[in-house]
Amino acid sequence: MPRQTTEDSRIPDEQCGERTGARGRGWLRAYRGLLGRPGTLAFTAGNLVARLPMGMFGVSAVVMIAGARGSYALAGAVTAVGLAATGVAGPWIARLVDRHGQARVAVPATLTAVLGSLALLLCVRCGAPDWTLFAAYAATAATPNIGGLSRARWAHLLRDDPGALRTANSFEQAADELCFMLGPVLASFLTGTFFPEAGTLAGSVLLLAGMLLFTAQRSTEPPPLVRSKGRSPLRSPGVPALLACFVATGAVFGSTEVVTIAYADGQGHRTAAGAVLALQAAGSCAAGLLHGAVEAAGRANLPRCLLAMAALMTLPWLAAATTRSLVALAGALLVAGMATAPTMVTAMTLVQTRTPADRINEGMSLVVTGLLTGVAGGSAAGGWAAEHGSPAAGFAVPAFAAGAAAAIGWAGREARPGEPRHPGTAPERP
Repeated sequence: MPRQTTEDSRIPDEQCGERTGARGRGWLRAYRGLLGRPGTLAFTAGNLVARLPMGMFGVSAVVMIAGARGSYALAGAVTAVGLAATGVAGPWIARLVDRHGQARVAVPATLTAVLGSLALLLCVRCGAPDWTLFAAYAATAATPNIGGLSRARWAHLLRDDPGALRTANSFEQAADELCFMLGPVLASFLTGTFFPEAGTLAGSVLLLAGMLLFTAQRSTEPPPLVRSKGRSPLRSPGVPALLACFVATGAVFGSTEVVTIAYADGQGHRTAAGAVLALQAAGSCAAGLLHGAVEAAGRANLPRCLLAMAALMTLPWLAAATTRSLVALAGALLVAGMATAPTMVTAMTLVQTRTPADRINEGMSLVVTGLLTGVAGGSAAGGWAAEHGSPAAGFAVPAFAAGAAAAIGWAGREARPGEPRHPGTAPERP
């Protein structure tokens, strides 16, 4: 394909709806073409298997801990500490991946995380003191950012094709939502049908198996770079502001998960919580796929996407407070979820374009750090609100978190950072 000029290859700041020209069945061809590239289908299969537990661990831990200890506040606090530890460890692990390669680092890191999950299971099962739950779950911070590893492969393979990279980012976001759609359902089914620890046990097996399959695909792995010549992603123009949006958005996800489980439990249908959460992810998954391949009707920017998310996240709060119906809540979450994927795809693409090519895993990991920091705070706040107030009132937490994300986005809408750089260009020097 002819190389584009610098002006043609730029991705405008805060763009949420870049035209792709795909219509009708064109969006199917776009994704078939993406997965038809050599080696991509194999690493995608392993990626999906390893990513599925990411939607299982949170629900499994909350159900397992709350069921054994009778406290959603404790369950929310434990998951919050584990996520916060992941946010701290994530960039360090990603830096090792950039320097030494994905397979060499991700496999031992995954083994460490799996051992932490099994330790949590044993501590809950054996009635160990509460502090051991925090210590065991913190060990899961070694879990590699599987989504970031996959996005780094796409950035490496599609470094000369910005349009295909955008489609790949939309596919990855849809994969995230698909796993967070199926994960809670599977976790709720396992914990409700068999025993409370079944979700954590199954998630550990899937994570290890998927990571082994993913890292075995060496032909698509980005080459390691011993020493980076690029500046830190934190020093890249526009990235800190985007990370602040990711923190607030993560708080939406974390609080919604805990509050929804508590609300379903209060209605006497705790096992249905996974299905209800799955509908939110389903809405986001559908929106993400369409966003990546179908021509947009208009042009929107990131602040407006955040504002749409803030408006739609009031729907679950209203449904829970006024109808007291789990069915109405599920419908509201389905609609609310449609705003998240386009926002995430836009922000993720902006981070990729501003991150030096030889620090791409670190840049993606910083995004996850921001998200997990927000998820941790949202999980703790949601657990506290659900236990000390009414479950319906707990949905105010994700609504206010979405409002905070919109406020951050609008506050920085006039601050246009330096021109974004495509991942395939030469890394910037400090």
